[in-house]
Amino acid sequence: MTGTPERIGRYTVAKELGSGGMGEVYLAYTPGGDPVAVKLIRSDKLDPLTRARFEKEALIARTVIGTNRVARFLDADPFADRPWLAMEYVAGRTLLSCVDEDGVLPLPLVASLGVLLAEGLSAVHAAELLHRDLKPQNVIMGKEGPMIIDFGLGAFMDAAKESLSHSGMIIGTVRCMPPEQASGNPKVTPAADVYALGTVLLYAAARHYPYDGAAWEAVAVQVANPDIGPDLSGVPEGLKPLITSMLAHAPEGRPTLGAVAKACGSLLKSAGLVPADARLALIAQTTAGGTPDAAKEALSPSFEKLLEDQVKIVEGGGPDSPLDGPPSVAEGGETDSEGADQGDPEPASPEPIPTPEPKPKARSAGGRLPASKRVADELRAAYAVDTAL
Repeated sequence: MTGTPERIGRYTVAKELGSGGMGEVYLAYTPGGDPVAVKLIRSDKLDPLTRARFEKEALIARTVIGTNRVARFLDADPFADRPWLAMEYVAGRTLLSCVDEDGVLPLPLVASLGVLLAEGLSAVHAAELLHRDLKPQNVIMGKEGPMIIDFGLGAFMDAAKESLSHSGMIIGTVRCMPPEQASGNPKVTPAADVYALGTVLLYAAARHYPYDGAAWEAVAVQVANPDIGPDLSGVPEGLKPLITSMLAHAPEGRPTLGAVAKACGSLLKSAGLVPADARLALIAQTTAGGTPDAAKEALSPSFEKLLEDQVKIVEGGGPDSPLDGPPSVAEGGETDSEGADQGDPEPASPEPIPTPEPKPKARSAGGRLPASKRVADELRAAYAVDTAL
């Protein structure tokens, strides 16, 4: 892709925030003027199976609740020419930048980071999803504390080994992958995120990864070898037992997120800190020079015009989200094969069946309900709510 797009879905693009192995990230705005982060997925990630999985995980991602540690998943379009997803925009520096620019965090602040991120990942796992790509680059240190970003991209992270060599992806990712994932096994469990969190805490405490090398293949070989232990040099003694357990080679040897949070809480107690004070100290250290916020930069008159035009487009109606409507229809009226449901098609009726009133365009291929309708129906069933009330 060349140049910055003017619009992605209903969002008006202001500037590029960065790019990496998965695609480009842009600062964009809703028609109402709220900033969001929109990620365009790489063109080589567009096979039909991945699109279908992305749609499924995107629908579930919108239901994650119970945490302030995960950037909210807002919207996505799995069936666009280039799939995209929109997330809450979080101002701040990545944990990677904080450590590289300001130095490692002291033990109590690493413990605070650990308990906060463990809470965030627990909410993701409660929704029966995994992050699969947690790393220092995917933790933003803002004015409210650490925030996990790039959540919702799990559908793209079960790649086989041969697809991991894309420039810019592996050197930043395989260093934080558990052995089972680096070996090309797509069937990972929540223990994979525990391992990745261990690499994040290791980087925060010692500014290096458990394994390193000049090429991603060399790193992957080390990670997958049970006879090569992780490099824990520079880690404070009090943290070593916890990080060692989190980086266990076998998934079953790693602690649960609850156990990680408990261990971090014990470290805070030993340091004479309550969690709330430790969080404030963590924020103070990682935002001492101010919080970078691209959304506070002045917008050009030409961008303001684009935003006004987008408001007029949205006023035309249609589903609030591509996830609530059908995949895009190719020229000629037939559903694009990449966006088609993989299930059996419904049998054709021998003659048209009259309907008493028009139906809203609220179902995608296969008859899937929009997320809002589906969640409402599930809640009514769970609590036996009388819809006539």
